[in-house]
Amino acid sequence: MSTPTKAHPGTLDAMLVGTSAGLRKALDLVARYADCAAPVLVVGETGTGKDLVARAIHYLGPRRDGAFIPVNCGALPDTLIESELFGHARGAFTDAARTRRGLVREAEGGTLFLDEIEALSPRGQVVLLRFLQDASFRAVGDDQTHKADVRIVAACNVDLFSLSQQGGFRSDLFFRLDVLRVDLPPLRERPEDLDLLVPHLLRGVAQTTTGPPKAISDEALALLRSLSWPGNVRELEHTLVRACLSTTAGCIDVDTLLTSSPGLREAAAQRSGERGCASLREAKRAAVVNVERQFVMEAMAVGNGNISEAARICNMQRATLSKLVKKHGDALACRDRGAAKPADTGRSLYLTTTSPTIRTSK
Repeated sequence: MSTPTKAHPGTLDAMLVGTSAGLRKALDLVARYADCAAPVLVVGETGTGKDLVARAIHYLGPRRDGAFIPVNCGALPDTLIESELFGHARGAFTDAARTRRGLVREAEGGTLFLDEIEALSPRGQVVLLRFLQDASFRAVGDDQTHKADVRIVAACNVDLFSLSQQGGFRSDLFFRLDVLRVDLPPLRERPEDLDLLVPHLLRGVAQTTTGPPKAISDEALALLRSLSWPGNVRELEHTLVRACLSTTAGCIDVDTLLTSSPGLREAAAQRSGERGCASLREAKRAAVVNVERQFVMEAMAVGNGNISEAARICNMQRATLSKLVKKHGDALACRDRGAAKPADTGRSLYLTTTSPTIRTSK
């Protein structure tokens, strides 16, 4: 089910690359949590590097000389959970031809990394909760209880608290795991990190291919920064692998990216359309604000600064005008200082003293 991984010397910056505030906050927590023994819950979307965080916690802590045992909780067979975690004695059940140590014993003195903890079956949750209560276990077919010395790090890509509130995950197990927490920001929230992350990933690609690391053009890097990356760093890495293997040139340009990953063209077009829609919405909001500000300034002018009188002239509720006055008080302050008076065109663009209706300018 899992292969023991020996810890090796390393630094956080060698594993998780970036300078954004969200990532640096997460890395600061990793460094702080590495030296204690309390369970850690790592939360982040798929591809954000939860496994790297778990390894960093292990490598930077006092258990670095022990084994790091990753466990995919979604792959644990429900009928063999105790055997997988705690081992079994020879002859404990059919096909148990030899004694098996189990993942907990493999992680003795090290770290047990429970990946995709949200996928653990209800029965598996009961088994894990029982183990976490006193760190003791019994192998299948063995009548002796053993104590374990392992650090627990779990990871999930969903809101585990909400899932527990909805009955999809045991709340008592959630609180056992959620002692310390590291939240990893998605790549779309830290596009500035691609300036360091892309060259770092390209160097990694070069280690598995022939030739020196490839460079990337400014235009290609700008394209990568503009995308939302639902698969996060893993998706970015796969995109760069395809780009490197599809060209013999020493530099990756936009054409190389779009040719090697056709989906990028559609994603880039969709992203551009979203930005266009967002710009239109902002323009509409700005236009409404400008109209409201001009209206308030002229209304208060014809009402001689009296909200009740201005509301009567404008044929509107006093409370409505009062809210607008509070909302655009800065414009009134500028007007009073002579910094932003309505243009004197002989008539109001929005108000008329003979007809208290609002109309747009021709």
